[in-house]
Amino acid sequence: MSAEVDAVVVGSGPNGLAAAVTLARAGLSVQVFEAQPTIGGGARTLDLGVAPGITHDVCSAVHPLAIASPFFVDFDLRARGMELTTPEISYAQPLDGKPAALAFRDLETTVDHLGEAGPEWRRFFAPLLDRIDDSVWLSLGDKRSVPETLRDMPGIANVVKFGLRLLSQAGPAWNIPLSHESTQALFTGVAAHAIGGLPAMGTSATATMLSTLAHAVGWPSPVGGSQAIIDELIADLEAHGGSVTANARIDHVSDLPAAGAYLLDTSALNAAQIFSGLLPSQIDRSLRRFKHGNAAAKVDFVLDGPVPWADPEVRRAGTIHVGGTRAQMAAAEAQVMDGRMPADPVCLVSDPTVFDPSREVGGLRPLWAYAHVPFDCPLDPTEYITGQIERFAPGFRDTVVASNSIPASQMAAHNQNYIGGDIATGVVSFYRMMARPRLSWDNYSLGVPGAFLCSSATPPAPGVHGMNGWFAARRALKTRFGIDQAPSLAPGD
Repeated sequence: MSAEVDAVVVGSGPNGLAAAVTLARAGLSVQVFEAQPTIGGGARTLDLGVAPGITHDVCSAVHPLAIASPFFVDFDLRARGMELTTPEISYAQPLDGKPAALAFRDLETTVDHLGEAGPEWRRFFAPLLDRIDDSVWLSLGDKRSVPETLRDMPGIANVVKFGLRLLSQAGPAWNIPLSHESTQALFTGVAAHAIGGLPAMGTSATATMLSTLAHAVGWPSPVGGSQAIIDELIADLEAHGGSVTANARIDHVSDLPAAGAYLLDTSALNAAQIFSGLLPSQIDRSLRRFKHGNAAAKVDFVLDGPVPWADPEVRRAGTIHVGGTRAQMAAAEAQVMDGRMPADPVCLVSDPTVFDPSREVGGLRPLWAYAHVPFDCPLDPTEYITGQIERFAPGFRDTVVASNSIPASQMAAHNQNYIGGDIATGVVSFYRMMARPRLSWDNYSLGVPGAFLCSSATPPAPGVHGMNGWFAARRALKTRFGIDQAPSLAPGD
């Protein structure tokens, strides 16, 4: 059968669109199919009907990698006119009965704020800021090719520095380099983004990279919400002849037009289902057995004022990690890993109106909040999250006008990739960053000519950075279309 289109992409999340843009930029005809009625996967901003005119980011809200990842550096959102706002305080860690620990965009301001704990924070991060691209490439490479950073001695030295710091926070001696309660909690709050064991290699790698970026580029957010990133990707795709079709659930490859390449921005399980009966048996089993990670449960609040944090400085932060001390967060995450719901779960909170006044409508404002819970947990997270915020912001309940909750067991209803609330699309561990979703030299190939997986279930890791889609698309260009050179993604090209 002759191809009706050069390439088909299933799924319109950041990785699916990154793949589609790369393919279209190479001169190929590209069609994207999305099961949901709205485009964008984990980077959508929607009116959930909670309050008139109030929009919420349905998954991701803060985006350091949208300006730091190699894909987005080339794509250059700012040059396209997208406005990003970067809070002076990247993230905050409230502590019981004490001033919060704060990570400012400026490293030296952070050091001054931390007082006697400041020097150890400087020792940990200052050496990594000399050549930030080395750390980014090490973290966001495809785990198969040699990163640019390893091709000169300064780069190799910086990778060693990064690796030693990562290792120091991945084992039982993690309290030695960060010996104060404030620095321990500040680092651990970031590590918890990976929703895994504390300490562990996967969570330490996540924290080392994201914390370094907080002092290098900050943790920015698009004005108006995450959807702005998606809108720019769609505009570029359409400008280069591609198209996106929403409300188009794909159950099997036979539902798709004939194409030279198929790229799936789906979970490993969904990929196996879409190519059911066509995959080599070993690959089919590996995809179906790829272990899910722990889960997130979401509450979208509407408030009539800012969160009344006990430490007013927290109000200036773009992201707040709510969980208390390092020991308290580690204990909560351990319970989640054991399949038990912690009474005081780790929560991630963002009040976008603090740095983007356009999000306030009629005196009301959105509040974005996640709690870490066991996989497929059916519990309503509202009271758990409300209680944790109230713990550090007495009077928070009085600011809540309305809310909408999504238990982990229902997360897949608005994003098919988030099975059981696993927003990382598979467990995040050091091994699974390398063998994601299976142990193979080519983690993107599905073992069928022209079939590729391009989602967060592949290397390098979850996140709104487009690298998974970019790597998969480059392999498709080379193996299916004989195009060795990746196309420029720059505006105007």
